[in-house]
Amino acid sequence: MGSVINFFLIAGVVQGLAFNLVTMFVKKKCDKVIVFLNLTVLFISLNNLQRWLIDNDFISDLFLIQQLLVPWYFLILPMFYAFTTHFLRVQEKVNDFLRISIAIFFFEIVIRLCVISYVYYEVPERDTSLIQNYTTFEDIFNLIYAIFLFVNSCLLIFKRNQLISFILSYDDLNWIKWFIRFGTVVIVFWAGALAIKTLTGNEDAYVFLRVGSSILLYWIGYQGFYKYNVLRDRIVLRSSIDTHFLKLTTPNTHISNQEEDGFYNEKHKQDFELVRNYIIENKLYLDPLLNMEILAINVGMSKSYLSKLINSYSDYNFSDFINSLRVEQAKQFLSNNEFSEYTIVAIGLECGFNSKSTFYTAFKKFTSITPSEFRREN
Repeated sequence: MGSVINFFLIAGVVQGLAFNLVTMFVKKKCDKVIVFLNLTVLFISLNNLQRWLIDNDFISDLFLIQQLLVPWYFLILPMFYAFTTHFLRVQEKVNDFLRISIAIFFFEIVIRLCVISYVYYEVPERDTSLIQNYTTFEDIFNLIYAIFLFVNSCLLIFKRNQLISFILSYDDLNWIKWFIRFGTVVIVFWAGALAIKTLTGNEDAYVFLRVGSSILLYWIGYQGFYKYNVLRDRIVLRSSIDTHFLKLTTPNTHISNQEEDGFYNEKHKQDFELVRNYIIENKLYLDPLLNMEILAINVGMSKSYLSKLINSYSDYNFSDFINSLRVEQAKQFLSNNEFSEYTIVAIGLECGFNSKSTFYTAFKKFTSITPSEFRREN
């Protein structure tokens, strides 16, 4: 069991370090959000690596090295908090704990070096009890500080919607909410392990914390980087949406001479065009929650009349009509070299689809090819 956990631990470390190398040196765009995400992953990786080296006796015989436990874990929550505030674009509206966190980190290292020096030169037989007691005190303080930052992150995500309304229009933040829930479990493991170690001196309880932090490393590494890239792309794409282009590419309606059944007339045709223009000009098709009831209220029509208009003059039902507008918008982005670096997922989401799968299904329905194929051909 121990060897399995050790393998899992070092595998997480390798994945974390590889993630840092790829995102920092391979990707062209690397702003503060990605830097703080990388630092969060890096400090989890360094903490687990240090623990793995100790557990497997890959440690120097030097007294200083043996006792110098660098508190990498202390910087995990400050970096995650900085990542959260920058991801949500509220870094100017909330307290910044980064500088004080870095100062405390280095202060703890200095204090530990002083304690180690005192034990080495002054304590008979170099009894490490004082170092162990200091380590326990340091762990308790760091846990309390981590909980403080974690609670601040939770309040920001779950309670302060007025601050993050801008981001909520792009991302429902469910991924980060699940990360916080899982992080709560990891902190409980940390508190439990610390309590057991303090009372009994047994460090075996830390195994759950190490496994949990390794899983957390995978989660935040992939989700954070992927979600932020999509978010960043969507913000740029939204500012580039050209509704005039969409109006030009949407087929004009006409009254069919063969279908003069009393409903096909100039008034109803004009009503449909008013509805279509209203949807396009107000970018309602970009809202994945748009439905017939909402639109009928907005245009001041009954639901049945609106449905008849769309079915008669667009040859689509309501859902397909809205999706056809979304697909036309997506085609504009996919065929423009200016947006060639933006992800297809971001384009689909920003055009009003609620998932990658619904975007691909609708796009293929209206074009007979996938978005990837369309981009290559255009």
